[in-house]
Amino acid sequence: MGYRGAIFDVDGVLVATPHERAWRETLQWLFDNEWQDVLAKTRYRPDSFTGAVYQEHLSGKPRPEGALATLLHFGVPGAEERALRYAEVKQAFVVELIERGEFTAFHDALRFILEVKAAGIQTAAASSSKNAHLFLRQIPIDTFSRAAGKTYDFVKSGTTLLDLFDIDVSGRDFAQGKPHPEIFETAAAELGLSPDVCFVVEDAVVGIVAAKAAKIAALGVARSDDMELLQEAGADETVVTLDEVSIAALSTGSLAKREAG
Repeated sequence: MGYRGAIFDVDGVLVATPHERAWRETLQWLFDNEWQDVLAKTRYRPDSFTGAVYQEHLSGKPRPEGALATLLHFGVPGAEERALRYAEVKQAFVVELIERGEFTAFHDALRFILEVKAAGIQTAAASSSKNAHLFLRQIPIDTFSRAAGKTYDFVKSGTTLLDLFDIDVSGRDFAQGKPHPEIFETAAAELGLSPDVCFVVEDAVVGIVAAKAAKIAALGVARSDDMELLQEAGADETVVTLDEVSIAALSTGSLAKREAG
């Protein structure tokens, strides 16, 4: 039996979002302003908020959990009390960046989801981010498909990336965030499908772990030079770009790469 459902994370899979920038610059702003008095008591330095820190402590996690994990990582006094403020200021900043259009869609991901839909596979968006729909509704799929010289009967004038999803469970207040499987279990259930006929597309280790815990096949997209980490987390297949994935293999229930040539 082939795959009947594809469940997509958003940040880092479909869209290059400004979340990492927002978390980094917000923390610097707080230390420059409201938290000047505790800076010397922390392990934080302007160059210490690296991409690795973002991937380990923030990527794929609900906002409050990520904020707390980051403050604990840097040894910020009163991290539990400060996490909410950190998350609030970050949220305001990232919305400002989104509204200014300071993000881009990954073209390989747009090509992939169009081909997945064309193959008759249902789709779900399942990001921990409450901002996911803000990104998805700003990406014009009709314009993209025309520029690529391809037509699809489900792409009409004005169709956005958000319109390509049959259901969207992004940003819901689940009892537990990734790596708990609840978000992916919910996505599969709302598609009306069993986990064994679905696959998840993720770029974060916590997302791969969540997919496997939900007994759903996991396709890891290594956009941050982290293929080995995704493989170690249990990804069934890993790629650098979604252009590598065989669409034909999906119809047989397999995550595989296209044959060369």
